[in-house]
Amino acid sequence: MFQSDKIFIPGSTNQLEMFLSLTNLADKKILVVGAFCEFAVQSINKIENSQVELIVEDYDSLMNSKVNLENEDVKIRLMDYEVTDFDNSEFDFVYAQASISDFRRNKIIKEIKRILKPTGILCVGEITKKENEVPTFVEDIFETSNLNPLNSNEITKYYEERKFNVIARKDFSSSLIDYYKIGKSKLENVMQNLSEREKSYHKKLLAQISHQSNAYLKMGSDKYIGFEVLLMERNN
Repeated sequence: MFQSDKIFIPGSTNQLEMFLSLTNLADKKILVVGAFCEFAVQSINKIENSQVELIVEDYDSLMNSKVNLENEDVKIRLMDYEVTDFDNSEFDFVYAQASISDFRRNKIIKEIKRILKPTGILCVGEITKKENEVPTFVEDIFETSNLNPLNSNEITKYYEERKFNVIARKDFSSSLIDYYKIGKSKLENVMQNLSEREKSYHKKLLAQISHQSNAYLKMGSDKYIGFEVLLMERNN
């Protein structure tokens, strides 16, 4: 069972809780997009007659997802998010948590629209900019993390222009404090408390978090970096 204080992803369990509270997933087909989302897959897979699949983009994430979900009857595949192997209109729901906030977003969203059924639902968690202008050290965080965050005041417009109707939107920026605290704790205890598999799984992310956690917890980047979740219906 996944514990919220052990989940190492922006948004923690907040996005999943919002998603589950506002949707009926019984008898539906759901795609989860992104590494570190095994806890979401596990929860969705408990829903009656739901069919959930997970895609990740690198081999290490694929292997670790398979280990973490070894007792779950789900498909886990290695795919590029912007060019998947799925059929048109294959899924009722797509769930993406902190996995598409990069420079490929436009192409990924186009692909998600293709594989969503008409009036299908997208639940996306996005790293955002709270201000239009951010300090250099915050831009460095985005660059080293390969992030291209949307401005908070433009995120609804962005998705509406791509023919999504926003059903609900919530700001979970406060959850980033726990995310960076967990990252800092992992760094401090990595040699003692992480297995070799966990070290491999978190290697790149831990390297980024070293700088990011200090910037967020000590240098005030919390004033500029946010995390928001949108639940949206595909609009044809």
